[in-house]
Amino acid sequence: MSTTREQSEGRLLVPSLMFIALVVAAVASLGAPLITSVATTFHVSLDSAQWTLTIALLSGAVATPVLGRLGAGPHRRATILVTLAVVVVGSALTVLPLPFAWLLVGRAAQGVGLGLTALMMGVARDHLSEDRSAPTIALVSVVSIIGVGVGYPLAGLLAEFGGVRAAYGLGLLVTTIAFLAAWRSVPTAPEGRSAHVDITGALLLAGGLFLVLFLAGERSLWSHHLAMAVVLAVVAVFLLCAWTVSGLRGKTPLVDLRALRHPAVAGANVAMFVGAIGMYILLTLITRYAQTPHSAGYGFGLTTFVAGLVLIPFSVLGFVAGKLTPRMLERIDAPWLLGGSAVVIGGGFVLFAAARSHLSELFLAMSVLGFGVGSFSAAMPGVILAATPKSETSSAMSFNYVVRSVGYSLGSAIGGLVLDAGTDVGHVFPNDSAYTTAALVGIAAMAITTMAGLVLARQRSTKTETTAPPAREPSRSRSDQ
Repeated sequence: MSTTREQSEGRLLVPSLMFIALVVAAVASLGAPLITSVATTFHVSLDSAQWTLTIALLSGAVATPVLGRLGAGPHRRATILVTLAVVVVGSALTVLPLPFAWLLVGRAAQGVGLGLTALMMGVARDHLSEDRSAPTIALVSVVSIIGVGVGYPLAGLLAEFGGVRAAYGLGLLVTTIAFLAAWRSVPTAPEGRSAHVDITGALLLAGGLFLVLFLAGERSLWSHHLAMAVVLAVVAVFLLCAWTVSGLRGKTPLVDLRALRHPAVAGANVAMFVGAIGMYILLTLITRYAQTPHSAGYGFGLTTFVAGLVLIPFSVLGFVAGKLTPRMLERIDAPWLLGGSAVVIGGGFVLFAAARSHLSELFLAMSVLGFGVGSFSAAMPGVILAATPKSETSSAMSFNYVVRSVGYSLGSAIGGLVLDAGTDVGHVFPNDSAYTTAALVGIAAMAITTMAGLVLARQRSTKTETTAPPAREPSRSRSDQ
């Protein structure tokens, strides 16, 4: 009887891991298409409504390293279930007829779920065979990104016909199903694990990340209160430096910074940081361009729902790339694939910069972006985990996802700053040329990412050559002696 149950749980494990990663990513992204609806429903400004997205990213970035450390210990199953329970409660708060402040609390609780992606990878690496764990980890990485493309059109459609509460109701439904799936299928961690959460390190990192993401999201602070922005930036640097010193000196740091010094891990995180900036710039540019009204002299004036449909090729091609990547990794080293994926994403920027007068061209650029992001995301875990012990899978990948979150926030901020700089005084929408300028910035980011991938590939090939066993001399027969 127990054997049958174990086999059933094994069959459920892979789809459950992918579903949970998809759900937490899609729910966290629900804030993006609902900002205008939230402002109208709750009678708040657009800047205030923007916090329904920002606060989810903030809580996710702060929770990710803490959950990653807890996930490396013996209580990983409990950590996953408690976190999903928090997400379900947060989803309920977004649906109930409560004031705007409670909506922000609910969105912050939903954002905590973003820290589960790394734990899903740890479960896959511990409980699946090697030939199944690698492609599963790659797909978990991919669906955690393409979840944005899944949640956007659905939220837009529900908001258009049922209001903002109906859209958030979708989040409550799928997070409840995700909790039940985790309860049914996620096994306990292997014995012999231990995890101690560095509270001081967690507070230092949380404070530093909060200020970094806050400064990235509040562009008006830099233009109207420059002195305060500079002071906050200095405080953020101080907190992150203090966290680094604490992590290097502590016996049980929140993130194993010594492991991050490994060339492969450090290079992969640099590639993720710069690459995430570029990816989110293009994602922001295309969605904003599609919704710009014809009166601006360009754009297509799409509604929130129709603009969300532009993201469908992003999700579909991203998933296809995620399925193909494990096969490509059998022939191509992960760093080479990482660099090649960055080139593909750069191609999406080139397409957008050169041709965007027809909606089909936006679909094409978004398709190229999706394929590039899918292969990039699927290749990334292979680079990091090749230099990471099994017990540190969740912790190592959680830091990579923190880097990604910061990169996304900076990409959104940089794209917005370039478009703001290209907006004439008295005008609401930027000049069309501002989108070209922003695309060129993205191309530069992806060029740096490509070089990082090539450096990683060169390091790996050099290491392989130096560690390869010497060729054996052919044995000689007695007649030759």
